[in-house]
Amino acid sequence: MSAIGHEGSAMQRRLPLPEFIAMLAFLFATIAFSIDAMLPALPEIAAELTPENVNRAQLILTAFVAGMGLGTLFAGPISDAIGRKPAMTLGFGIYIGATIAALMAQSLEMLLLARFVQGLGASGPRIVGLALVRDLYQGREMARITSFVMMVFILIPAVAPALGAGFIWMAGWHGVFLAFLLFALIGAGWLNLRQAETLPSERRRPLRAGTLAAAAREVLSDRQVMFCTLILTLGFGQMFGLLSSAQQLFGEAYGKGASFPAWFALMALLSGSGTILNAVFVVRFGMRRIAKWAYAMQTCVSGAMLVLLMGDLLPEPLKFPAFFLWAVSVFFMAGVTFGNLNALALQRMGHIAGMTASIVSAISTLAAVLIAAPVGLLYDGTALPVVVATLACSGLALWLMRFLDD
Repeated sequence: MSAIGHEGSAMQRRLPLPEFIAMLAFLFATIAFSIDAMLPALPEIAAELTPENVNRAQLILTAFVAGMGLGTLFAGPISDAIGRKPAMTLGFGIYIGATIAALMAQSLEMLLLARFVQGLGASGPRIVGLALVRDLYQGREMARITSFVMMVFILIPAVAPALGAGFIWMAGWHGVFLAFLLFALIGAGWLNLRQAETLPSERRRPLRAGTLAAAAREVLSDRQVMFCTLILTLGFGQMFGLLSSAQQLFGEAYGKGASFPAWFALMALLSGSGTILNAVFVVRFGMRRIAKWAYAMQTCVSGAMLVLLMGDLLPEPLKFPAFFLWAVSVFFMAGVTFGNLNALALQRMGHIAGMTASIVSAISTLAAVLIAAPVGLLYDGTALPVVVATLACSGLALWLMRFLDD
């Protein structure tokens, strides 16, 4: 396996490959933890800060995602100019400051603002981490490595709600933010103590308007990159839509509120097998083919689920098992597709990997919020809104896959 990309000689990292993957997985896991660990805290936050409209508590999730989406516009170009490690460290600094602000928030509005800024900071490790991998790998090799990273990223939700519930038990909903602070300090320390810089000074691109505009035009005019971005938008949108309603669906619609962390953990563990399968088979079958199969599977499964819900065809004992298996399929699809689509988008863009990762992630994340926020607010006590949204997103993504090259 090649240790450097074809666009020149990157600085050699000090880490052996297993630790390199583990470090990246931890950095990505910090982002997943920042979303999923909030789920068990939402009822307490709603009761304390917005008792008149408990659905508003869901905005705590989408505020973070929106901030992360906006931050991705800047994280990549900054890393192209100053290097990967300084850009990621800056992101961690913003994240830590916002976490402290959230700990002191006395209103929902202040908490939402802190979560938005927290998302801005999280965009650093998320986006620059992808560029760091692209500095060293390309094509199917990159997809294979990102699959292992995404495996941990997807498995983190298996323990995030349980860990979040533990911190809530010890310190109320503020305890979740203490956990975020701990994760960020560990991640920043690991990165700075162990990882060598991967972007040498001669390959950096200055933060000048003309240079940035030229790079952005190159990314936005690339057909492959833009189709990957649209497909990622649909994938993130349906996944965030399910996350926004997960606590209410498990607790209210199916009466599993007390055991929600355990069910969520099982769901994440089962869906994590998708990243393992992708890492095993992506070199053989290719990124595009596997992603296409995944969206075809999700379209069929969601279509069947919609028929069952609308026709009320399931007996009472089978309603929750059917919903649970369908939810597993949504996260399974994410594990199979996200690493492949990011690798496809970056395949020809190694010379501007930071800018490309920023634009792809910014558009896909911000547009996904426009899908997920209405889906969460349309919650009506059933899974129907999120199933309809998932069917529409997967069906459109499957149609768009025909325009991609492998």
